[in-house]
Amino acid sequence: MADLTLTDVTVEYSSGGYMVRPIDQLTLAVSAGQLVLLLGASGSGKTTLLSAMAGILTPTAGSIHFQDTEVTQLRGGDLTEYRRHTVGIVFQTFNLVPSLTAAENVQIPLRLAKVEAVRARARAEELLERVDLADRTGHRPGDLSGGQQQRVAIARALAHDPPLLLADEPTAHLDYIQVEGVLRLLRKAASPERVVIVATHDERLLPLADRVVELTPRRVAAGATPAPRVELAGGEELFAQGSPGDLVYVVEEGEVELVRLLSDGGEELVGRVGPGQYCGELAPTFGLRRSATARATVPTVVRGLTVSEFRGRMRSGPELSGERSKL
Repeated sequence: MADLTLTDVTVEYSSGGYMVRPIDQLTLAVSAGQLVLLLGASGSGKTTLLSAMAGILTPTAGSIHFQDTEVTQLRGGDLTEYRRHTVGIVFQTFNLVPSLTAAENVQIPLRLAKVEAVRARARAEELLERVDLADRTGHRPGDLSGGQQQRVAIARALAHDPPLLLADEPTAHLDYIQVEGVLRLLRKAASPERVVIVATHDERLLPLADRVVELTPRRVAAGATPAPRVELAGGEELFAQGSPGDLVYVVEEGEVELVRLLSDGGEELVGRVGPGQYCGELAPTFGLRRSATARATVPTVVRGLTVSEFRGRMRSGPELSGERSKL
């Protein structure tokens, strides 16, 4: 049985009046001892997903279970207890207190949990030795390198020996020399008693992982086969806002309208595409998600093109027109 299970998790929020859905019906099962990478570009929902696992954010839909606990149902003291003893979080900006020493920073979660000073100090020294900073316990963050600060942050996240460790872009501010030590620590942290989830855009971490969950859509391969002609009834969707985009679509007959979903449940018309015009070129070109929904206004026929075929048609002559960007 998996220790961490996400079932149809969806997260929606409002951004500039528009409805954004970075996580859409994600299902994932992870067992203790595994290190899982959430791989994706900025804005792909990595931090959002970590926040949901940590109980900081409640998903719009779906459920998250860790061991015997349904995280999405926790409230009040139960939620506080889960965050304090079950989850350890490593932040990309370290989040160390500048005026405190390395040992004092590691003691913070212990002291907040009313652990007596002597025990908290001993635990901090033990953890700092484990991350190879036994000779830096009395140093403040300003006297430590970026890699050393991140190791202090990892030690702090392990203070309560949590069975779930979440790391948000842990190598974002490190050079290639500092990265090595942090990678070793994260790999070692994925013990038989612990699940480690790392959110990152850094593909240097790929060899470290037991599993990789890609949150950014992959661009379609250059040699992929284009879709045949697609016939749509009036009102039928061609693609939905927030979905991955593999193909560019050319309208052969009829009309496609492009609408953005608003956070209040309404829609905003972006434009209309008629015969000889196209839409949806930026999503497959740059590995983005669709920023609008496309649907037929009348019975319509479209043809899907791969990025390479679309580019070839654009170079060959003015047969395509009516660019609709970022869709």
